[in-house]
Amino acid sequence: MTGGANPSSDVLKELENILDSDPFIDEVGFIHPSQFSELVKEVGSSLKDGLMESEGSEANTSDSVFWSRDHKLGISTTALLPLYRAAKHAFMEAIRQYQVLSESRGERDDSQDGNASRCTSTSISILETDIMKHSRVLLLLSCDFGTAWNFRKVVVSKIQQLHLYMDELSLSALVLSYSPKSERAWNHRRWVIKMIAGMCPNLQETVERESEFVEKLAEKSKMNYRAWNHRSWLVSYMSGEQVLSELNKSQDWAGLHVADNSCFHYRVRLLLKILAGFDKLDAGASSATSLRELWKKELNWVEMLIKRYVGREALWLHRRFLSLSWIKNFTTQVHSNSCSSCPNNMMNVEVFMDNELQLCHSCCTIPDNDFEDYQAQATFSATYIMWLVRQAAGSLPIELQKKLQENELKTVVKNVCPDKSFLWDTFNASI
Repeated sequence: MTGGANPSSDVLKELENILDSDPFIDEVGFIHPSQFSELVKEVGSSLKDGLMESEGSEANTSDSVFWSRDHKLGISTTALLPLYRAAKHAFMEAIRQYQVLSESRGERDDSQDGNASRCTSTSISILETDIMKHSRVLLLLSCDFGTAWNFRKVVVSKIQQLHLYMDELSLSALVLSYSPKSERAWNHRRWVIKMIAGMCPNLQETVERESEFVEKLAEKSKMNYRAWNHRSWLVSYMSGEQVLSELNKSQDWAGLHVADNSCFHYRVRLLLKILAGFDKLDAGASSATSLRELWKKELNWVEMLIKRYVGREALWLHRRFLSLSWIKNFTTQVHSNSCSSCPNNMMNVEVFMDNELQLCHSCCTIPDNDFEDYQAQATFSATYIMWLVRQAAGSLPIELQKKLQENELKTVVKNVCPDKSFLWDTFNASI
């Protein structure tokens, strides 16, 4: 570290210089001091072997406090506390002066003192730069420091330049590289995208990059509800073509992460967007058929996953949405004003319910009592079919309701959940 009256301030400036010198840093990590020696040795070996001649590959070890190479930044854990204190002090002092000068400029503007107002504006610009520099470091050390995020919004909103909004996306991505579930970082990204939308009506490229960013982050951070919630929020900005593309692209990921309910919630948002777009159009028979085939394809895919991955509740929850939507929009006239061209023969409902009962029966077999997933599969299937009949009661013929209520359902529930007879009693009373 550089010597001086305030070593912490020197380290803060050093980190700010590193961040300024490499605007493409995309990952940050906090490293134990014992690891720095190995990193330094690795760098030394690379130098000797002549492997660091290309631009952007040089490493900065900064006396075992910082390490940066290939757009990756490491910070020693021993420096975190003094760095945080220095960054917080510098940031709070900058915003204090900023607020004082902003009030002073307002008073001088009223008094029409032009020279003083220009001097104040210059000072405010300098302070805005300081606020952005100090808050950047502060957020890398404490991603939930709300005041830092809020003052960045103030400064960027005032300047209103596209490249600054893109810088905000880069900073929040850097924060999320080490804290992928930071609610404030995700909120900041949504605010930035809203602001960009006001400047650039065509957001297709931004939305596509953002969706890919979320998927990569979700791959590294399992069960990341906040990341998938952000991706679901993006659906409102997607074109119809993008929605279909996202539905196709996310299928492989969902098929490999069948326990991640957030991913299936994302598919629900995509399907609802497609259905909403269909409702707004004067759709013909061909369009209705295409939509019905899309839904049928999703139902068949989920059925395949249910049979392949035993006892995964997320799959059954997704099927609930698909089945109820199918009954309401593609087989009856109830709640389907826009689907006048869809088949309305009530026999379709009976055929569909028969298929669902067959799926339920096939999933209620418990070949191995020691394998808890089989019991879970049987329970999920029984509760699914009871839920479906209860929710769709208004769309089902009375004869079919009685048949399900008195025969198949009762047998399934009693065989699968003999110790939970209250489920059947509650269901029976609600029909």
